[in-house]
Amino acid sequence: MELNKENMPRHIAIIMDGNRRWARQRGKGASYGHKEGAKTLEKIVRYANKIGLEYITVYAFSTENWKRTADEVSALMMLLQSYLDDYSKRADTENIRVKILGDITALSTGMQKSIINCMERTKNNTGVTFNIALNYGGRDEIVKAVKKIAKDVKEDKVKIDDIDEELISNNLYTAGMPDPDLLIRTSGELRLSNFLPWQVVYSEFLFVDKNWPDFNEEDLDNAIIEYQKRTRKFGAN
Repeated sequence: MELNKENMPRHIAIIMDGNRRWARQRGKGASYGHKEGAKTLEKIVRYANKIGLEYITVYAFSTENWKRTADEVSALMMLLQSYLDDYSKRADTENIRVKILGDITALSTGMQKSIINCMERTKNNTGVTFNIALNYGGRDEIVKAVKKIAKDVKEDKVKIDDIDEELISNNLYTAGMPDPDLLIRTSGELRLSNFLPWQVVYSEFLFVDKNWPDFNEEDLDNAIIEYQKRTRKFGAN
């Protein structure tokens, strides 16, 4: 079955789960799985751009991931920084815009510099917007949004009666973007893990029993085809 170009999701969010499991199955360490997962990610984003998706948001590192071993966190951060430095050149060539969603102030100075350089280099590109959720937590994002709004209320920039869903959305990391139409999680796990809790309230969910490094373009096609079979009611009958 081919994709229905008239009913394409504008925004797909992905929880890229299963890198460590994939590596263990091959007798390798976690860093090997993360490296292969990064290769898969680049391939999928390139394909998303090719088929005309407007936004793709992936969960790269959560606020809870700091609880992993120091060695794994250090290796993952080094991989992410190297990926950003290297990928920004290719993304720019391929007309992909890169944005980072999350609290980057907790990251190293070098990582922050790499993030800023990557976003600045690709900011005028008009292809798919590639959002990388890095040091991201959904509840933390909402707390930060509430604090910003509370500060504006205190400074008489916003009235309490002006606070509505649109105002809250405009104070999230995803301000100005449509909510995800489809959320995909790999590895067979059936939970959100604090990923985009505000934004996915009406997203279609698809859980794929395949570890992230094995996910490919055909899997993305199949996910979109499954999405196109569903009827989205947004709470209506």
